[in-house]
Amino acid sequence: MNELLAALLLGALEGLTEFLPISSTGHLLIAQHWLGPRSELFNIAIQSGAILAVCLVYRRRLAELARGWRDPGQRDYLLKLALAFAVTAVLGLAAKLAGAELPETVAPVALALLIGGIAILLIERRTPTLADQARIGWGVAVAVGVAQVVAAVFPGTSRSAAAIFAAMLAGVGRRTAATEFAFLVGIPTMFAATGFALLRYLLRGQGGEDWGELAVALAAATVTGFAAVRWLLGYVRQHSFVPFAWYRIVLGLALLLGLGPAA
Repeated sequence: MNELLAALLLGALEGLTEFLPISSTGHLLIAQHWLGPRSELFNIAIQSGAILAVCLVYRRRLAELARGWRDPGQRDYLLKLALAFAVTAVLGLAAKLAGAELPETVAPVALALLIGGIAILLIERRTPTLADQARIGWGVAVAVGVAQVVAAVFPGTSRSAAAIFAAMLAGVGRRTAATEFAFLVGIPTMFAATGFALLRYLLRGQGGEDWGELAVALAAATVTGFAAVRWLLGYVRQHSFVPFAWYRIVLGLALLLGLGPAA
């Protein structure tokens, strides 16, 4: 297949799956089995296209936070976003330096998909017992930060899923509030991850990256990511995450049974 077309398809897939709680890593792993493997920089950088989509969807909310930092409520929310990002950055860097990360191969990704699907079902069973709470507490910010690190260590977990359900378990009973916080904290998290990957790429003096293909993939991820986020925000107002849980379970089992790409 033409490499440029493959990059376009991978970018579109990244945008569609980054914010749905189904693991973009797992889907990219499967897709790259047929479309050809890509560099770590490519796989991380195209996530920034999806994060750019979040910036576009939440542009009014971001402007509101930027203009209203003198307001105690807005400042409190910003500080909690900063805390969640700080926890992610510190623990994530420590995990990276310690080499605490499973390989992005079929078996660990499939297990993460399966276990994550079961966890979503259990959390959704508990959700009706939670108050319709939209307030983000300090404990929620810490939990979301830790969850993002867990997702980085265990490929296939899904960063968005880990962040959303960590917020819900920490007491945010309203799915829309948990989803918004998870998406907003993902903005600095994923841009920082891309910057770290780019810096490491430059320091290692690696070559061979096709910047044109990367640009096409970024653009595709932004367009499809925008559509996916807009759709999901409407979906969570009236529906649970249970269908995503069953999708993860079926996909995880299929991979474990050898119905997908080999390790």
